[in-house]
Amino acid sequence: MTRPEAVLPASTLSDLVEIMRRLRDPETGCEWDRVQTFETIAPYTIEEAYEVADAIRRNDMADLNDELGDLQLQVVYHARIAEELGAFTIDDVMASISAKMIRRHPHIFGDQAESPGWEALKAQERGRHEDKSALAHVAHALPALKRAEKLQKRAARVGFDWPDAAGPRAKIAEELAEIDAATNDEERAAEMGDLLFSAVNYARHLGIDPETALRGASERFEARFRKVEDIADKPLNEMNIDTLESLWRRAKKDI
Repeated sequence: MTRPEAVLPASTLSDLVEIMRRLRDPETGCEWDRVQTFETIAPYTIEEAYEVADAIRRNDMADLNDELGDLQLQVVYHARIAEELGAFTIDDVMASISAKMIRRHPHIFGDQAESPGWEALKAQERGRHEDKSALAHVAHALPALKRAEKLQKRAARVGFDWPDAAGPRAKIAEELAEIDAATNDEERAAEMGDLLFSAVNYARHLGIDPETALRGASERFEARFRKVEDIADKPLNEMNIDTLESLWRRAKKDI
């Protein structure tokens, strides 16, 4: 039996690439790692990006260091799968992003006095592809709130937007009425989607990031609900709605 190669301390991208190569080895690699695909790894990639954002929100530098490593692993993992398929390598990934950063900063790496703007440069690049829509390349895998916001911002760039916040605010009232008028679950679900889309639009016009706002609301709800559990003198499912509402108001005074 061939003795496994020694595991050396890893500190560079090349070291991580080599670790992944060994994990994916079809004969001696890890049983779990070597059967993964782009599709099975993608959810972990999204999760790790959120964990990076959470560490930043908490200003936890030790955790951020750890989470950035986990996110980097995802890049290496996808690149390794691609290399096995003959599509591209991690070096191609690094070369591509390096070229893109240089191309999008002509005022730093070129001879332009001022940058035409990140979004303008991205639009120029999109113009070289087949899809000419103003909404092209807004990723479907984005969280629903963020994707709605990006679609709205793209449409606004070509003039498809309300002139002020009054428009989307009125649209919210309209969508609420349409939910009430819906005659079946399918219609209600569609109108609820329209309502949420309108709420995102209203937040955008008020200069509020909807994802951040909803996250804050969820955190407040969790803290207040836990407070209700703490001050309740019996299980919540044994209380009526009036008692629960009274406890909720007490919790809101503290949080």
